[in-house]
Amino acid sequence: MYSNGYNVYKNNSVNYASKEQLLLMLTEGAVKFCKIARQAILDNDIKKAHDALVRTQDIFSELMVSLDTTVGEWAAQLFRVYQFIKERLIEANMTKNIEIIDEIFPLVEDINETWKEAYNRAKK
Repeated sequence: MYSNGYNVYKNNSVNYASKEQLLLMLTEGAVKFCKIARQAILDNDIKKAHDALVRTQDIFSELMVSLDTTVGEWAAQLFRVYQFIKERLIEANMTKNIEIIDEIFPLVEDINETWKEAYNRAKK
């Protein structure tokens, strides 16, 4: 009963979110799943690490396809950053190397903070 209501709420929050809110949800998810993957590797939970890394990869794929690279050089540069992170996530997933996650996690957090700031500015 409760999970159904929760699913309806989650679907509505995504279906009625602005583009800025969706970007923020994606980047917050990337931070969350990156943390989960890191802990799963430490716990030697290979399946959980794989699932979390794939979800993070999917988020960066979505960020890449949603980026309009025709609006300026900054967008093309951001695309390359997303691409770099996604490639490193794939490598981390193949090797379960925590050092790779530690390398890219600050970038993932910075991207989240950037979109959070953009969202707050868009609301004003």
